[in-house]
Amino acid sequence: MNTDAAPAWLPSPLVPFFTLSYPTAPPAHPDSFPNSNYYATGLLDGCLIVTAIAIMAVLRDMTRLFVMEPFARWYLQRELRLSKQKAAARANGKANGNGHANGNGHAPYANGSAITRSEARKMQRSVIRFAEQGWSVVYYTAQWCFGLYVHRQLPTDVLNPTEIWSGYPHTPLAGPIKFYYLLQTAFYMHQVLILNAEARRKDHWQMMTHHIITIVLMVGSYFYNFTRVGCLIMVLMDLCDIFLPLAKMLRYLGMSTACDVAFVVFLLSWFVTRHVLFVLTIKATWDAWYVVPRIWDPSRGHYMTKEIYMGFFAMLVALQIIQLIWFWMVCRVAYRVVTGQGAEDTRSDDENDNEDDAKKDD
Repeated sequence: MNTDAAPAWLPSPLVPFFTLSYPTAPPAHPDSFPNSNYYATGLLDGCLIVTAIAIMAVLRDMTRLFVMEPFARWYLQRELRLSKQKAAARANGKANGNGHANGNGHAPYANGSAITRSEARKMQRSVIRFAEQGWSVVYYTAQWCFGLYVHRQLPTDVLNPTEIWSGYPHTPLAGPIKFYYLLQTAFYMHQVLILNAEARRKDHWQMMTHHIITIVLMVGSYFYNFTRVGCLIMVLMDLCDIFLPLAKMLRYLGMSTACDVAFVVFLLSWFVTRHVLFVLTIKATWDAWYVVPRIWDPSRGHYMTKEIYMGFFAMLVALQIIQLIWFWMVCRVAYRVVTGQGAEDTRSDDENDNEDDAKKDD
């Protein structure tokens, strides 16, 4: 336990839940984070993951309930009323031009700005989904910036990632690297909980498989000291995850053109990071077979056996296969954008909304 970094009033059993555990001496000649504290790894690191999951759950609900939902509700109500008022004004102008008005001298659409129950239900769905995507934008933006900071401190290059394996094992871990890893692991564990708590979408099992593989890769790479390849993969994956929820948010607000622009940016960033740069990382991992000695010596941090290497490499390939399936789905959406049909998330359950509204209104 890291009692030196904990406040004096914190009970010792709670110290691992609020501090980085296993502090240790820094390496003699660190190639990154020379002024950072350094740490080993161990099971107590799971305590901080538990704390991070709890904090993320609270932050997600606070962001959703007190920021995203109020903003989306205000904006959608304003836009709906404005559109109805404009429609009423046009109808009023036509009525006056044709000499038609009701007995009181008022246009027949004077109260046309009132929001119907059907419109209110549809708006509430958009508000909820806007808020859900808003948390994703907030998290991925913050975490990608943090990951980019970590990556820039490491001697690795996304275009030539051979250095991710040079000098293996990279132990002990600098504080920012350890914290980054634990936060990312907590996030994907939190996502698994959310995935099973919310209504299932069309790609539920693809998402679940992706999250499980990601968690296994992150935990395995953390304890087997494959952290440099892990840091590179995480910063690559997080970039395009900013733009897809952003495109959905814009769509829920009715900003079709801005949604399409954000979707195109998402599409380009996805292809570059997940099917070009990630493939280079997989290739560098394949080349590691000829560079890293296959030794099992936990006392020196060596865990590169044939079985562990092949398992790690196979999961990277499986992750790429899942992403290729998703890319095919994304390209279908891109085709609709090009043909003028607009971007729409094929994995959502929006297609039943109008039918449900019709049934409720009958």
